[in-house]
Amino acid sequence: MARIIPDGWRELSVTGAAQREIETLGLLEGGLPDDYAVYHAVHWTAMDGRYAIYGEVDFAVVNRAGDLLLIEQKSGFLQESAEGLVKQYPGKSKNVVVQISRMVSNLRGKLAARGDIPSVHTDALLYCPDYTVHSPETAGIVPERIVDAPRRDQLSTVIQQLLPAREETAATAKIHAFLRDLIQLDTDVSALMGHAQNMVTRVSGGLAHWARRLDFAPFRLRVTGTAGSGKTQLALAEYRATIEAGKRPLYVCFNRPLADHFNRIAPSGGLVCTYHQLCDQRVRHAGDTPDFTLPDAFDQLQKRAAELPIAAAFLFDTIIVDEGQDISEKWRDFIFRHARPDARLLWLEDPMQNLYGRPPTPLPGWVTLHAPSNYRSPRPVVEMLHRLLPDDLEIDAASPIAADEIAIHTYADGAGLIAKVKEAVRDSYAAGFKKHDVAIVSYHGREHSQLMPYDRLGQTTLRRFTGEYDLFGQPVYSEGDVLLESVYRFKGQAAPAVIFAEIDFDELDDKAVRKLFVGATRSMMRLTLILHEKSAAKLLERIG
Repeated sequence: MARIIPDGWRELSVTGAAQREIETLGLLEGGLPDDYAVYHAVHWTAMDGRYAIYGEVDFAVVNRAGDLLLIEQKSGFLQESAEGLVKQYPGKSKNVVVQISRMVSNLRGKLAARGDIPSVHTDALLYCPDYTVHSPETAGIVPERIVDAPRRDQLSTVIQQLLPAREETAATAKIHAFLRDLIQLDTDVSALMGHAQNMVTRVSGGLAHWARRLDFAPFRLRVTGTAGSGKTQLALAEYRATIEAGKRPLYVCFNRPLADHFNRIAPSGGLVCTYHQLCDQRVRHAGDTPDFTLPDAFDQLQKRAAELPIAAAFLFDTIIVDEGQDISEKWRDFIFRHARPDARLLWLEDPMQNLYGRPPTPLPGWVTLHAPSNYRSPRPVVEMLHRLLPDDLEIDAASPIAADEIAIHTYADGAGLIAKVKEAVRDSYAAGFKKHDVAIVSYHGREHSQLMPYDRLGQTTLRRFTGEYDLFGQPVYSEGDVLLESVYRFKGQAAPAVIFAEIDFDELDDKAVRKLFVGATRSMMRLTLILHEKSAAKLLERIG
């Protein structure tokens, strides 16, 4: 089976010429052996409407030796004229022979300009799956290099005849790097991110689509879903549907930043809070004011809230518990006391994001739905996690976005850590990411982080949680360009480019693996790991 680059093409929702190219990718993947790789344009052109890699090439097939066969695909009707084959477009026509000649000439010119790449064989092929070429002698292309409608099931065979499988050469790696570089040069990262986010939202929305079509009574649904499986979209869909039905939803989670994030994206008409915020609101509604200066303030808050009767203002038609792996049995019982008799109850959890070592919370009699597909994180991230996770923990790489390999930097001391974080920020900017696209995530909590005391790193100012809240109960952040957050507070959120720093563990035990899992899966497109030298050695030994 041929390797398709970039991947994610199966998940694309496209029409017209791009849809025909998707079909061709399926033929090439299944028809060519693993001696071949196919670079294609569909993944990138879905963003901007163009149908070609770096301008003109629809498909570039590469054998193990690095030889190239460029394929020009022309779907639909063609016209055979005295000048050769012509493709009609609205308001203009294009000579197919001229296009192919220009395509080959341009690519050969780019290769020649690179003195470090040994010479490779370059050929071209016309693929017109909907048209029969009646007069190959006037088409301007030799018949051996035309695969038309009668021969479309022979496409892979013809490719192998024109581009025989050979052994690897000194040019192989350089040709692959060359093709990837050309794609990157013509990719607008900001446009790609917008498209990537839309695409991930679409494919991960499947959980929200079919989970809400389950019908049983009473509705008690436990979703055990991995990071990026669409749990937040399901929660938002359920929350919104409750409001649209004229009812009231309650969304409860453990993590304050996640509650703040969900509150920003959820419609008004319900209540979004953490468990402790729910306790606080109950106590204040009863006329009491919690004293958070006491050493056992949160214990007293929970005890007082549990003693109060449930007022009508705190009864809900739908209750959604997120981060269920962090919710204890005692907290579970308190939260569900706020449900009306016929309320819909949803429990969303990811056992791998249990950073506090809490035992699983039992939900006897509930229907359980498993969602192991991660649509958000780049495939190299999920592939790394596969090698770290126990065999009984399932996670599938389902991201439709091609991404670079994980960048790994090591440091020996505090000065080295700062230098590597600065370097990672510069690299993110150089890759096209903007300041608001980048998040620096510390492996440690705020109290033990070496990074948290900093207001800036070189020219980069840092936006970090100060530990204080304003009069409206919103967290106060320092002014800065790049977000700096702990892995504990950033759980449940994501960023296009994540710099996961201060990774410092003595043993790669269960706790370390969980923290690596949470931090790594925050990345949507680019992940940089910055590890202490001793930790890097243990991680690399494990993942190979």
